[in-house]
Amino acid sequence: MSRIPLLALGAALLLALQMQAGFAANSYEDASKLFKQGNYAAALEKIDTIISANPRDARARFLKGLILTEQNKPADAIKIFTTLTEDYPELPEPYNNLAVLYASQGQYDKARKSLEMAIRTHPSYAIAHENLGDVYAKMASEAYDKALQLDRGNAAAQTKLAMIKDLFSGSVVPGRGSPETAEPAVAAAASAAAIGKPAAGAGKPAAQSAKVDTDAVLAAVNGWATAWSGKNADAYLAYYAPAFQVPGGDARANWEATRRDRIVKPKSIEVSVGSPKVSFDANGRAIVKFRQGYKSDTLSTSGAKTLTLVKNDDRWQIIQEKMN
Repeated sequence: MSRIPLLALGAALLLALQMQAGFAANSYEDASKLFKQGNYAAALEKIDTIISANPRDARARFLKGLILTEQNKPADAIKIFTTLTEDYPELPEPYNNLAVLYASQGQYDKARKSLEMAIRTHPSYAIAHENLGDVYAKMASEAYDKALQLDRGNAAAQTKLAMIKDLFSGSVVPGRGSPETAEPAVAAAASAAAIGKPAAGAGKPAAQSAKVDTDAVLAAVNGWATAWSGKNADAYLAYYAPAFQVPGGDARANWEATRRDRIVKPKSIEVSVGSPKVSFDANGRAIVKFRQGYKSDTLSTSGAKTLTLVKNDDRWQIIQEKMN
């Protein structure tokens, strides 16, 4: 599990906690330094000494939760953060940390509830809002995956699942690193196994990203036409997504057999893609409209065509096609 970044408590709240707990500052600073150095056993020993003298020391207890997390003791860390939510229900960060731990165990519903509590106590807690969105996405992914297990031909579920997988690929990285702060107080990051926060500056500018996607879609359409022109049936059929909507509701196997026959029989085929225009719908699917030219030794036709493509594992594939 990745390191949970540390954030500083607000000055007023921190002062209040200090007055309540009366912790030994020097001992806490030593424990904090050991924690940052990765010497978790020594840090835990010092923190336990502080907590023994001041059982309600919220900051020390919080650091203990972080140490236990780094020691891969999620059950013990969950106990620490749970008691903190009970003793200090006004603090949103312990709820967020519980969500991180629950999500790392695949307990997304518990993670959701914890994040909702964090937001309820602190509505402007941006990271909790972001993490909640990630948790919802992971829950949706599981639901769509289950739907496909029950119905492999569910094109809508296939498209939505592909979108979610694309959302979590590449640009999403575990929430690593911690701001330099004297007091490790509250954690606010997604877990490496389940929810993550994009690294600063990792994403492409929107215009650049859109151009990259458009170019990739056009490359896929041109590759499809080239495979067809080259009478390469296997390559041609590979451009169609597993959830491709077969015209007329025919079986995929029957459709593929028919397409193979139409590709193999002619002595030559020439397919052109004229004036293609690419757009993207609300579900992230690419809509490509163009003038299709087809010429073989027995037939020559042309007409307006629309291909709808979805992104599967970084590859754009056709999910629907129709002549306009």
